[in-house]
Amino acid sequence: MFDRRRFIHGSMALYAAAQTGLLSPKAWAADSESVIAETSNGKVRGVSINGVKVFKGIPYGGDTGGKNRFMPPTPATKWTGVKDALDFGHSAPQLDIRKPGSPEYGEDCLVLNVWAPGLDSGKRPVMVYFHGGGFTHGSPSSPVYEGVNLAHTHDVVLVTVNHRINLFGATYLAEAAGSDFADSGAVGMLDLVASLHWVKENISRFGGDPDLVTIFGHSGGGRKVATMLAMPSGIGLFHRALIQSGALLRLTTKDNAILQTNALLQELAIDKSKARDLQNVPMEKLLAANTAANKKIKSGEIGESLNSPVVDGRSIPQQPWDPVGPAVSANIPLMIGWARTEELAFDKPTPEKLAMDEAGLRERVKTRLGVADPEPVIAAFKETYPNQSPWDTYILIASNHPRGVYTEELGKRKVKQATAPAWMYRVDWETPEGGGHMHSPHGVELPFVFDNVKVSDALVSKMPEAYAMEDRMSTTWVTFARAGNPNNSKIPDWPTYSLPKRETMIFNNECRVVNDPQRKARIAMERILKLS
Repeated sequence: MFDRRRFIHGSMALYAAAQTGLLSPKAWAADSESVIAETSNGKVRGVSINGVKVFKGIPYGGDTGGKNRFMPPTPATKWTGVKDALDFGHSAPQLDIRKPGSPEYGEDCLVLNVWAPGLDSGKRPVMVYFHGGGFTHGSPSSPVYEGVNLAHTHDVVLVTVNHRINLFGATYLAEAAGSDFADSGAVGMLDLVASLHWVKENISRFGGDPDLVTIFGHSGGGRKVATMLAMPSGIGLFHRALIQSGALLRLTTKDNAILQTNALLQELAIDKSKARDLQNVPMEKLLAANTAANKKIKSGEIGESLNSPVVDGRSIPQQPWDPVGPAVSANIPLMIGWARTEELAFDKPTPEKLAMDEAGLRERVKTRLGVADPEPVIAAFKETYPNQSPWDTYILIASNHPRGVYTEELGKRKVKQATAPAWMYRVDWETPEGGGHMHSPHGVELPFVFDNVKVSDALVSKMPEAYAMEDRMSTTWVTFARAGNPNNSKIPDWPTYSLPKRETMIFNNECRVVNDPQRKARIAMERILKLS
């Protein structure tokens, strides 16, 4: 059983829901029969659960260890007979405390999982989920991503993907080791491209429509979606995009990536001329060295984590959303949003924090923003969000620096492309966890989106309004995947995001659309973040 007290995990943190025992894998009982599906590499055996055909650990790429480490993904090896697809494959290597019963970490990790209502030739929408954890942690095997209910209730095919993360997915070696490693700074994202190729080639055999694919993700998964929208190699493999609490504008530059690589080589006492030797370092030793090296350098961008994908001029030709949105994906409809008090998943309330006074607020904001005078920002947030305690005001500011404001900025840059529509949302629904002090933390919407309230936290699962929110949000997500427009009978009319109105759907027990819901706070934060 996961530890419910633990809200974060790792530096970029898998949001609360994925790490707190939110869902129990025992909540679904398998039907009696197994099921077999054909793929381009061979047959796979899955299991039927509540009528949904579930396949786990299907290879979409080859082993990434040894000579394949830091290299683009290779094709999966074909097999004869029927391969069992009953358990999650390896999770990508990471320095995380593995939970009992969860998959082993290993470099042979390019596998994906499929939940399909049927194996007929139906043209169901396909939803491909990129897991959270920044670019450094996480796995699609977390029970929060269990797809039986979503597939069964809404007649969609759900795919979740394992791929390389942290230094295995983004160590830039082209400068040190030569042109053979030209793509090394983005191989984790190239894994995701390979998974989408697998979907295009195979998903019709699982009842899905390869011409109706939505990529979506929360937190780090949202960052991966934002990055994929800027990758020419991904275009044509998906048709809608959905970013949940994961907006980013910029990624690691070559110069900063080289600093990270040099620090890693120094930590391992490997001469730069022998950088290829990194392919032979044991996995655990490499992870430990990377952690030590990262403590000696700083990330180059606000909100960026080390070991993020590199703008290499090849796989990722330019900064994804800066200064403008990527032209290659201008025709892709986008749905994007965040939770009102995201930061509470990372900075949990304690009696001392809840008792914060005005002086404490000023000091915390000054440190967070790195400014000499935090008063203009504090005043703007107090005017936008009146009657808040100093602690709650701080959380609102930290939730917008940069996550909330980057979300609005990315939406604005999408609108300025004037090619495909965008819809903006904010989650204000408040969890009863934490004695009512957790409000709307990072990841609060996940049990709603995946239709998993029934097996979520005990407090949430007893709330009738939580089931109404589940119906509202999962229907909206699937409607967007199916139609390229989220409007449905469960929510008020939701206009596309426009300038200067900035129409935003507020998801709560009563949903409503508000124009530019935090205008003065947004403008104050844009100045701090040096946005236009």
